[in-house]
Amino acid sequence: MTQQVAHCPALFLAAPASGQGKTTITAALARYHRDHGRKVRVFKMGPDYLDPQILEQASGQPVTQLDLWMAGADYCRQQFFLAAKDADLILVEGAMGMFDGEPSSADLAATFGIPIALVMDVKGMAQTAAAVALGLANYRDDVAVIGLIANNCGTERHAQLVRDALDGRMPLLANLARDEEVALPERHLGLVQAEEVADELEQKFNLGKAWLGEQAICELPAPVAFTAQDIAAPEPLLAGKTIAIAKDQAFSFIYSANTRLLEAMGAELVYFSPMHDAQLPPADAMWLPGGYPELHAQALANNQTMRQQIQAFHGAGKAILAECGGFLYCLESLTDLQEDTWPMSAILAGQGAMRGKRGCQGMQAAPLPEGTIRAHAHHRSRSQNTPEPIAHGRRQRHPAPGEAIYREQGLTASYLHLFFPSNPSSIAKVFGA
Repeated sequence: MTQQVAHCPALFLAAPASGQGKTTITAALARYHRDHGRKVRVFKMGPDYLDPQILEQASGQPVTQLDLWMAGADYCRQQFFLAAKDADLILVEGAMGMFDGEPSSADLAATFGIPIALVMDVKGMAQTAAAVALGLANYRDDVAVIGLIANNCGTERHAQLVRDALDGRMPLLANLARDEEVALPERHLGLVQAEEVADELEQKFNLGKAWLGEQAICELPAPVAFTAQDIAAPEPLLAGKTIAIAKDQAFSFIYSANTRLLEAMGAELVYFSPMHDAQLPPADAMWLPGGYPELHAQALANNQTMRQQIQAFHGAGKAILAECGGFLYCLESLTDLQEDTWPMSAILAGQGAMRGKRGCQGMQAAPLPEGTIRAHAHHRSRSQNTPEPIAHGRRQRHPAPGEAIYREQGLTASYLHLFFPSNPSSIAKVFGA
């Protein structure tokens, strides 16, 4: 049988390090092409919740996180193929430095033959920027770097120095002057949530489009051939079940891939706000995802009615999955960054506390009784006086035990953020299938 192939122009934006301006430039490019009447699909490399919110608003299309370890090559291949059938342009924003991590941004680009545009903050250097760009381009022969985007490029003379040093060996796709009006806002764990600054972001996208001008980076890249991946449709293991999902300013770290899978398995999804709602919607199971409960601890504590309803839901033995911020909400109390302590829902013994800039992050597998689900951790808090865990996460590349996993009646709680498509049948059991 002939394998299906879909062709679509595609570009991977990578950098030598974090903080080079990848998200700002990816968002500006997405808005530029969207405003030129093109359907743009953006993907984000790695387990990121905040950048995709920004990129989704910029492109007007859903943004999916892709990672060769967490999601698997087959899943990534399927997502690219489906996007290529429907889109006029695919953009992929890398993570960290181009070769950082196992797998890295370069690995994802190489696996699917997507050309790379290097994004580099060139402030404080000129010819050295060319040397770094050429070094990255020639470090491996399985990646294709098509040019350099020089960010924070002060003047046309600055750009010319970089261009001359490249000496025709790599195009300078864009030279972008430093502009604080275009830069995206940040907060203690990365970018702010898009819904909090939606109007401000619209202004930044429009400014970003003008910032790009009509430089070479705005031209459509060459089409890439994306092949179909035959992945069986998920079984309707959650048919007839309703899952209540916490979603508000405190809880928003939700992969769209996770909710799509739950719906594909037959679940009806309903959303509620632990901050604002007085009533839980009728449901068979609950998902308390990650987010920023520490920034809204007082509002969560003040909603005593909701805390009591969650206690009753747990007391009825119904399935609850609590991840990171959701896990903190399950504890007896949470101490925020101002060292104020607030009562939480108290369905799991223990106390949570923020710990400033020190944190834990990395890929882990969650060995649950229902099966192993791939996941990641990223938090700057600690918990204490918690029960004996049923298991610990298995780190991707380190033998030390990972995050503790707790099971109390129907509650499964951990700092881990699970990627549901990595094991659909197991996640269905977690939710009571």
